[in-house]
Amino acid sequence: MTEAEVVERVAAELDAGRGGRIVTPNVDICRAASRDPALRELVNTAELVVADGMPLVWASRLLGRPLPERVTGADLIWSLSKRAARRGWPVYLLGGPPGVAVAAARELTSVFPLLKVAGVESPPPAFDRTLAGRERVLRRVTAARPKVVFVGLGFPRQDQLIASLCRGLPHAWFVGCGAAIAFASGTVPRAPGWMREAGLEWAFRLGSEPGRLARRYLVDDLPFAVRLLTGCLAERCRRR
Repeated sequence: MTEAEVVERVAAELDAGRGGRIVTPNVDICRAASRDPALRELVNTAELVVADGMPLVWASRLLGRPLPERVTGADLIWSLSKRAARRGWPVYLLGGPPGVAVAAARELTSVFPLLKVAGVESPPPAFDRTLAGRERVLRRVTAARPKVVFVGLGFPRQDQLIASLCRGLPHAWFVGCGAAIAFASGTVPRAPGWMREAGLEWAFRLGSEPGRLARRYLVDDLPFAVRLLTGCLAERCRRR
């Protein structure tokens, strides 16, 4: 699906009184899901799964089943908020360090003045390690009765929490959006458009946060991406 089609699907489902989950896999999420059946099930059972990483788009092209475009959580937070402002859907922002969700809400409402922010939450880093911490967040989000919830806690924590939230808010839509809330707040810079289009956003982020991302990108994800792309190329050649 394209980003525009995702927005239209969510709108149609909300009009019909149905909720759902959007998972936005990149290479790191695919690598984790390939090793853990429970995480793979978490992805596969979502109503919408869109490619957040350009290597996944490239892999689809090599297989001869091309995805129409990359659809990122960092873009969906803006396009879905735009539609939410127009339709009067309350949104909820959950994730990021202290103050980041508040700053993101401020930025979003400055662009979309009619946007209704039902709540913001920047929970402590280890809140979900205890039942009490987890239940506290679940109660707050459920009580706010949002229609669209952006959860930026990183995979798989955000998607595991979303699976629990769906039970209390079956008519809402949830987006596991990673760093999107931080990007929207302006506290974390996002790569320029040309780097995103060229599939180089990872290089920009690596340059911005080398201490946190070097091992993930270079040691864990890069070999997986190479195996993914070469495997897809081999499959294409085999079919010929």
